[in-house]
Amino acid sequence: MNSNLYLFIENLVFFLLATAFTVVVGWAWRHLKPFTLPQPLPGWYKIWFGTIQIVGIVIPLLAMFLWGVWWRYSSVLTVLIPYFVMLGLQILSEILTLRQFRTVVWVMVPYLYLPYRVWQLYEGLKFLSPETDLIWIRYLLIVEIVLWSGNYALDLAQLPRLFRWEIQENKEIS
Repeated sequence: MNSNLYLFIENLVFFLLATAFTVVVGWAWRHLKPFTLPQPLPGWYKIWFGTIQIVGIVIPLLAMFLWGVWWRYSSVLTVLIPYFVMLGLQILSEILTLRQFRTVVWVMVPYLYLPYRVWQLYEGLKFLSPETDLIWIRYLLIVEIVLWSGNYALDLAQLPRLFRWEIQENKEIS
């Protein structure tokens, strides 16, 4: 099967399943109070968000333009276009669930999309030819896998804060 068709079908199936799951869970949790982000955001958040913007969006976009468009390596476009489409759909899902519907389902969106993004990047390594001209794209994909895996771990660490779980003070047992 053509790799572009394969990736299109794979991404479409994932998107449909993730959206269906989000809708079903949103319906199941419809009676929960509206969700808002805990404020204030921690000081490190701006640094991390900026890092994600630069390393996760700007650098791959530049790489896609240079290697995919300028130097015409179609395999780079085959890997990075679906990456950006799914990233855009994740952002759209987050905006809709947080701002439009104000539902706690927003918290789940990254837990669906981030592991899939890591899979996309890993799979992208297989689609790139082993040409030395593309070694920097391979390195970029590895950096992206590390970045998004770290982002996933950070998201997991933020669950208590996002759900506003109370911290129980340690009490001495007599």
